[in-house]
Amino acid sequence: MSTATFTSPELRHDSLSPAARPLAAVTGAELQAPLIQGGHVRYANLDYGASAPALTVVSAYLNEVLPFYASVHRGAGYASQISTSVYENARNIVREFVGGRADDSVIFTRNTTDSLNLLAGCLPVVDGKHSGEVVYLDIEHHANLLPWQHLPHRSIVAASTLAETLANVREALAHGGVSLLAVTGASNVTGEILPVKELAAIAHENGARIVVDAAQLAPHRRVDIAAAGIDYLVFSGHKLYAPFGAGVLVGRPDWLDAGTPHLAGGGAVREARLDSVTWATGPARHEGGSPNVLGAATLARATQVIAELDQDEWHAHESAIRTHLVEGLKEIEGVTVHQIFSDTDPADTIGVVNFSLEGYDAGLVAAYLSAEHGIGLRDGRFCAHPLLKRLGLPSGSLRASFGLGSRLEDATRLIAGIKALKAEGLGWDYVVDSGRWVPANDHRSYPHWAPNTPGTAGAAPCSTN
Repeated sequence: MSTATFTSPELRHDSLSPAARPLAAVTGAELQAPLIQGGHVRYANLDYGASAPALTVVSAYLNEVLPFYASVHRGAGYASQISTSVYENARNIVREFVGGRADDSVIFTRNTTDSLNLLAGCLPVVDGKHSGEVVYLDIEHHANLLPWQHLPHRSIVAASTLAETLANVREALAHGGVSLLAVTGASNVTGEILPVKELAAIAHENGARIVVDAAQLAPHRRVDIAAAGIDYLVFSGHKLYAPFGAGVLVGRPDWLDAGTPHLAGGGAVREARLDSVTWATGPARHEGGSPNVLGAATLARATQVIAELDQDEWHAHESAIRTHLVEGLKEIEGVTVHQIFSDTDPADTIGVVNFSLEGYDAGLVAAYLSAEHGIGLRDGRFCAHPLLKRLGLPSGSLRASFGLGSRLEDATRLIAGIKALKAEGLGWDYVVDSGRWVPANDHRSYPHWAPNTPGTAGAAPCSTN
């Protein structure tokens, strides 16, 4: 097979751009994607918002730690002692990364969703009833929407501006009776950053606490929970350049120590009897069973790498890619770039661009870009159904997301791909397989170790209507 190459005149003019090269090395950066018409091209990964590639430093660390992998907390053996040390020290590393208070608990979980469900089981109960409501905006990812719905709760409609939205939150909390304000740090749909420090102040002024879903924010901006007044922060390793799906919950220990243990089982107890139990306090209370040692270790290592980044260089790299992509897309007739708030400062937007192309189903565009251009990006409703309806996109849109391993060429290729679709149309026939657009008669093969099972290309339930 021949090998396709991509050279853009625009890139020659932007060779000195802060985004001309990746800011950090990531595993799989030179992955070759097969094209449906034949040949290969470097895979342009514009789906960092779903799962970011592992930093090569983190991959190397994983290989270094792996020979010592053993059960933690329960073994006297050498490997168990090393693994326990690595696991427990990961808490200190993560706490420092987010500017945690000295007594903040650091609990490792399966992912951000798991962390928020854990917290939902720890809200204060007085005389058998929850002592207050959970309030959240209507723009949240399902992870910060669904866990609260079995509790007393109230949603607030985000206004067309951030300023009005803050006013709405202040008014909603002023009536009292709220125990927790749950907000996203940055929208997983549009990348817009919310002013969490101001929201934390509003919550505290009205006797409530705040939890921030930083799954999207933490990979793009440093967060200092003590300085911002954040009570609880959650995020995931798989979006923070670490392999595995480990997540973490960092925050004040009183609710967590009194809450319902998240996983009843070994390690979560002080004493177990045949018909009763005395539960542990601290992180152990919620980490029943054998934990994801390597997930926690690589998550912690990734935070160390990110903490060492030059902030100005980091943000300039991301901003250059985003600006180039937004400007290029807006020049194409029929393309709409979406945002929630009309007063969002572009500087307060992470490496996420959400857009749609008039006359084309988002899933078909994504399949075309993948098969004919070697570009990977997300389509669908992004596990944020209420927000997509608000944006007038009930059937979904497209999301390009990028980060440390991205380069300006990735954005240029996406712009060129959309222009080619508009000018030339589809170069292949596409069909719907298990709810998702795929190339018809796709002859490309998977690696020999990867099963190519019919129907596995089907859309996740979150992306279907």
